[in-house]
Amino acid sequence: MMTTSRAAIAGGVVGALVVVEATSGVLQGYYTPLFTDIARNLGIHDADINWFEAAQLLLSAIVVPVLARLGDMIGHRKVLIGSLIVTMIACYLIAFAPTFPLFVAAWALQGFYVVWLPLNVAIIFSRARQQPNSAALTRKGAGVIVVALQAGAIGGALLGGQAGALLPLWGALLIPAVMVTVALVVVLFKVPDTGVRGGGSIDTLGTSVLTIALLAMMGGLSLVRVDGITTWVVGMVAIGVLLLWVFVKVEQRAEHPLVDMSMMRSPSLWPVVVTSALFGVSVLGAQGPLSTFARTDPTEVGYGLGLTSATASYVIGAYVFSLLVGAGLFARVSAKLTPRLVLIGASALVAVGYLALIPFHGGVAAVVTCMVIAGLGSGALVAALPAAAAAAAPPQHTGVATGLTNTTKTIGGAFASSAFAIALVTGATTALDGSESDAGSLSGYITVWAICGGTAIVATLFLFVVPKVAFTSSGDALVAEAGVELEGKS
Repeated sequence: MMTTSRAAIAGGVVGALVVVEATSGVLQGYYTPLFTDIARNLGIHDADINWFEAAQLLLSAIVVPVLARLGDMIGHRKVLIGSLIVTMIACYLIAFAPTFPLFVAAWALQGFYVVWLPLNVAIIFSRARQQPNSAALTRKGAGVIVVALQAGAIGGALLGGQAGALLPLWGALLIPAVMVTVALVVVLFKVPDTGVRGGGSIDTLGTSVLTIALLAMMGGLSLVRVDGITTWVVGMVAIGVLLLWVFVKVEQRAEHPLVDMSMMRSPSLWPVVVTSALFGVSVLGAQGPLSTFARTDPTEVGYGLGLTSATASYVIGAYVFSLLVGAGLFARVSAKLTPRLVLIGASALVAVGYLALIPFHGGVAAVVTCMVIAGLGSGALVAALPAAAAAAAPPQHTGVATGLTNTTKTIGGAFASSAFAIALVTGATTALDGSESDAGSLSGYITVWAICGGTAIVATLFLFVVPKVAFTSSGDALVAEAGVELEGKS
């Protein structure tokens, strides 16, 4: 009977969620080769593409905690279906948006897909929690769907480039919309309701304060891309930080908080949430600089790899493939060691990979080696963090806990994106012939790698605080082992 249950979890629900996460990966990789075509179609400068990213990061940072909480209340499947519908509509709008403002709005709405991973992990955990090895089954399921996510990102980038060459732009942009439609149908017919409900209500006051705080912080960071660090930027970020403090106080007094702060005091959960924020610095913020460094011509400025767009895509592909391998190995290595040690080891790999780029960036082989090392650790963390959060939280809060990993990762990536943009323009880059160059400064790249490596080291240190028993059993047992009493836990 137990074998049958495990097979149902692995072959049924996880199989359907693989389709969802593969589609999520396609959305993350598909559009990149088409950005220049999109800019020309909308009549905008290439630099304006940054507004797409800023708008989507902003919306996703706001909606993930709300939707994750809603998933705990009314069912993760229902919220997953709703987010699929919104993303599907946004994808069709992207294909036919005639103006820049409408395109940005549609691109922002597409950011609802960010909640798919934490919801999917919560669904897997809810299905597996009746089994004695629920945490191990959750880790295995999370590893499988993250492999699908990374495979989708690789396939999406290749598919997008080919579709852009063979089809008119609107036709190429329709392909992701069709794929999201297919994913929606699969969930409707293949993912049953787990029946797990946390009850309660949406914390309207807390949600409002958090939304305004994130709007202030992300709005300020977006302005850095336009005008650099100004009084407005500092003021908006400071207001955002102050409102986050207010948010914590509001949540401590709320009957049904958006984020259970007593849960956040768990020694097994808060280091995971902090690690997610620090991890977002490299996994979301550093990929642009890595790509532009690969394209920088060393015969012009004395550094860079001098690759074409085609050859640079293979380097980026090697990095993304290493993420896929890292995610795939996560559950297997966790079974032989412990999830806690895997988290520590994965963070250490990210640190080694990025810090090694500082002395070893002079050739393609050296850079690819460093990126692959960092990618193996990053892939494991992508799979490990939401699974660890689910195992560390009480059953009625798994959606909120896993959603927090995505929210904090997004915020970390937003901070890093702005910081790296400043770093790369600091210090004028002079070509070898004495003329000015548009390439990022070498000191800026070194700063990027140092920040990525440094934040990974800090994350590793935080993870040593996690109890040794963490993530090895269900959330209820873990609470008892860690000696933490969570408010509202039955």
